[in-house]
Amino acid sequence: MSAPNLLITGATGLVGRNLARRAADAGYHVLAMVRKGSDRSALADAAVSYVEADLSAPETLPHAVAEADYVVHAAAHLGDWGPPEKYRAINVVALEHLLNAAVRAGRLKRWIHLSSQGVYPARHHFGTDETTPPETNNIDGYTQTKAESELVVERFVREHGLSAVILRPGFTYGPGERNALKRVVEKLQAGEMKIIGRGDRLLNNTSVHNLCDAILLALEKPGIDGEVFNIRDERLVTREEFVHTIADYLGVPHPRHVPERLVKAVVGPVEALARFLGRESAPIITRGQIKFLTQNLDYSIEKAKRVLGYRPRVDFQQGIIEALDSLTGKNVAPRTPAPAAS
Repeated sequence: MSAPNLLITGATGLVGRNLARRAADAGYHVLAMVRKGSDRSALADAAVSYVEADLSAPETLPHAVAEADYVVHAAAHLGDWGPPEKYRAINVVALEHLLNAAVRAGRLKRWIHLSSQGVYPARHHFGTDETTPPETNNIDGYTQTKAESELVVERFVREHGLSAVILRPGFTYGPGERNALKRVVEKLQAGEMKIIGRGDRLLNNTSVHNLCDAILLALEKPGIDGEVFNIRDERLVTREEFVHTIADYLGVPHPRHVPERLVKAVVGPVEALARFLGRESAPIITRGQIKFLTQNLDYSIEKAKRVLGYRPRVDFQQGIIEALDSLTGKNVAPRTPAPAAS
């Protein structure tokens, strides 16, 4: 019996590159969706076949899903700055094109849609579970369009009988992370990092290895079509532990604290000025960054444990060192064993 084909969108990104190796080890024939001429070095030693397609070019998508038995949709336009339309083109419109192509192909067994815990209301969370509906008017383009993308998937489940599962990871870190963690490292090295407030609120840290475990479980678990699951590490860390651990790794001083009320007072004018100047890159502070840096982000994973059998095995202190080794080039060999989920 031939191995089932698993298409991974965003295959060269943080989740895609780690999942590709894990899925191949688990017995899938991995189809890595990449743009024509893109850098594929992240998958150089992975057992994958490449499928050239571009989410911004709808005519290329039917070819991408034509042979897919399973799809893990990890691709997204990331960031915390810019108009929603910039994010919507990839996170919503392209998603619908890809889903239509998959439905027409007629061979899909399951679609795993990677969303975000950012879809929840922008407030403190203390054990929030999946019964809390996503916010339909989010504070930034990324989380707004991730919430909209969930609605698209749910519509395809209802109208087309799509076998789909939505996973909502928290802040995901691991080997290959080049976005939020990179910015933290750069600010610490430049002496520009500040801890807003006391730093004692929890971050929704999610090791990419734990997330890959959850994805592999969700691919095969029967009877979960249309379900949504929060995914994070077992132990959440405070902002202070998060920042201090990275500072200690880099050998730089711990950053000082600044009053939360002061930062919140200036973020509105800072964003307004950036929009007036037409800045394409994010200003020094945004409302999205304040959400990441100050809110208590504790989301329950009891449903994933109960239904999927999810057991997060990588602790932050173990996973962050591997992520930093990869980011800084100190040690590119994985420290964390990554067996397939059973």
